[in-house]
This record gives sequence, structure tokens and C-alpha cells, in this order.
Amino acid sequence: MLYGKIKHLFPGGNTSLGFFSYYSDVMTQEEADRLIIIKGGPGVGKSTFMKKVGEEMLQKGYDVEFLHCSSDNNSLDGIKIPMLGIAFIDGTAPHVVDPKSPGAVDEILNFGEFWNDEGIRIHKDEILEITKKTSAVFARAYKYLKAAYAIYEDTTVINNMALKKGQLNVFTTDLINEIFSKSDISKNEGKQRSLFASAITPRGLWNFLDSLLTVENVYELKGGIGTCEERILEKIKSAALERGYFVEAYYCALNPYKVEHLVIPQLNVAITTSNEYHTSTIYKYKTIELIQFYKEEILEYYQEDLNQNKVEFNQLVAIALQTISRAKALHDKLETFYIPNVNFLAIDDCYEKIMEKIMK
Repeated sequence: MLYGKIKHLFPGGNTSLGFFSYYSDVMTQEEADRLIIIKGGPGVGKSTFMKKVGEEMLQKGYDVEFLHCSSDNNSLDGIKIPMLGIAFIDGTAPHVVDPKSPGAVDEILNFGEFWNDEGIRIHKDEILEITKKTSAVFARAYKYLKAAYAIYEDTTVINNMALKKGQLNVFTTDLINEIFSKSDISKNEGKQRSLFASAITPRGLWNFLDSLLTVENVYELKGGIGTCEERILEKIKSAALERGYFVEAYYCALNPYKVEHLVIPQLNVAITTSNEYHTSTIYKYKTIELIQFYKEEILEYYQEDLNQNKVEFNQLVAIALQTISRAKALHDKLETFYIPNVNFLAIDDCYEKIMEKIMK
């Protein structure tokens, strides 16, 4: 039997704005046949359960999206089986998800039914203390990311002073004409799906670009932080939507409102941002060096400032990564109070019932 295709991505992230969620774009209510929201505590088997479902569906020939947790990228926060219109989502904090259309689309799978309350309650004081510490540590990490983004913005300001805007506009228009050479403006506007291809995680800066940029023609925008790729991508995204195309938009792990990568499946085209913080190993149809759109003399004048910004930015991100790792260690400790009190055999029975239900 043909094995299904795999996508890996992040539905949420640790950003300069705190934890930011695009969970509503995992699967819309309109496209969903069944959205199963799993509720429960840390270490109770939610991720393992979803991995098991995903692997079985792949073996049955279905494509599966694995939605990873930005605070532990080995753990899943969800899976999606597009061909069946089915998704599983971890609905616990910090990405609380509740039913929007109970019974019609959404249903809750309560893993609290599978644990021993009394065995957990005796650790109440430790659980409360660790939960409080974890929140405080994450808050510190987000402050470092916010500080890093302030440096990022200063670099962007300097780069904008050097930008040859007219030349960039001409290039972007030509690129749009190339990508959409056989496409007219549509009466029906296209749709956009927003998610993250990369995340700031306990294991460092992580991306799944190789599993997402699987189309034939990949355009690479190669530059540094704070360069002009967002200007190009926003115009291409608008052009695609005006022509009625579905667009997968993947946003910056630091600034969740800044688009970094686009995939237009119907055209077999992707446009990706490449720099020292995220790149992919896949073949690029065309690479555009963004340095060509900058006035060399202005960049040279501010070179010392740009170099200093880079040092400060890297230091702040490194501290944020260390802090997020501390938060994960606290979360791992929290799991030790739950794992011994979970009836995993009962979860296995639940798994069989769920698989029977979704395969009807």
C-alpha cells in the first residue's frame, strides 16, 4: 500500500509577543468533518496518542500533518488528516481550544478520565509551585525575545534607508508576472492558511521547511534579518489571493505577523526566505540575492551599527533559548506527578474506539 505524505509544522510559537497561536487555521469549521479536542494534563499521553493515530493513518495511505509543540518540538500539539477532514488538537493551556460547533464538528476527548485523581492531588503543592515557576520563566523568555526584536527592528530601519525601493518594485512586479503568467484576477478571492514553519524551541531555532517546500518551483529570497523579503512576499500573497488561489503563509517565529514563506499548491510554486537563522536543503528553482536592492555606501556607513546589532540580537535570542529550556525542564518535572497516575491501558482501549469511529 502507498504510504501517505508527511508535513511537519508548528501551529503556535514562542514569539516577541509571547505565546502566539494560529490554531484556528489548523482546520476550519467549514472543511472539518470531525475536530477532536483532547483535554488533559502534562504527561498523560496526548502527544503519544496523536503520534500513534498519525502513524497508522500514514500506513493506510493518508497524508498527515504533524503539528509540533514549540515548547517541546518532540511533542505534538495536533495532527491533521486532510483527506478525511479530521484533526486532533491538544486543547490545554497555553493554547486553549474549545468547541465552536459542539457535536456538529467538534468533540472533546477527556484524558482526565484516565488518571487517578487521588494520586495527583497529594502533589498539589508541588504542582502549583512548579506551574507558577514555569509561567514566570516563560514570561522572562518572552521579554528577551521582545528585546531581541527591538534590535531586529533597528536593523530593519537601517536597511530601509539603504533600500532601492523603485528597483525593488520593478523586480517584484516582474516576479509576480512570471509566477502568475497564466492567471487572471478572479471574481472569487482566494483563501489563506496561516501557520509557522519554524519556532524558537528548547532545542534551538527549529524549522520544518524541507517537509513544507515540496512543490516543483521554489524561489529563494536570500538575505539577512530585516531585509526586504516581507515587501516582496506580501505583494505576491496579495496577487495570489486576487487570482483566487489558496495560499499557505508561514510566519516569522519572532514576529508572528511577518510572513516569511509562501506555498501556492495549485501553481506548484513556493517562495521562501533564506538566512542564517532558517534555510532548507531542497533544490531551489531560482535564488534571488536581496543585497542587490541595497545602496552599498549606506550599508557601509552603518556597518559598525549593523555588526553590533547582530551581536546583541544573537545574545538575546541565546538567552531566550536557554530560558525556554529551563521552562521545559520544569514542565518535565510536572509530568512526573501525572505519569505514574495514568491508566495507559485504558487510553489504548480509547485509541481503538477512536480509530474505529474515524474510519467509518
